[in-house]
Amino acid sequence: MSNSQDKISTKVVHVIKNSNEPLETIEIQHQLKSVSRTKLMYRLFHLRGDGLIHGKQIGSGKGAWVWWA
Repeated sequence: MSNSQDKISTKVVHVIKNSNEPLETIEIQHQLKSVSRTKLMYRLFHLRGDGLIHGKQIGSGKGAWVWWA
């Protein structure tokens, strides 16, 4: 993993852990303005797979995801 990927993942975990409630992907993206949705989703799924955060898809189709620590 490159330094930029590490920085993004670190920021994502920080945002989620410092929230008092689960966040939708778009809410995380608003706090990390320079990160595209594609990059953010990639990091979120990997962080979820590593057990650092939890996530759940809500809705149908593309749907929305909520994330919490």
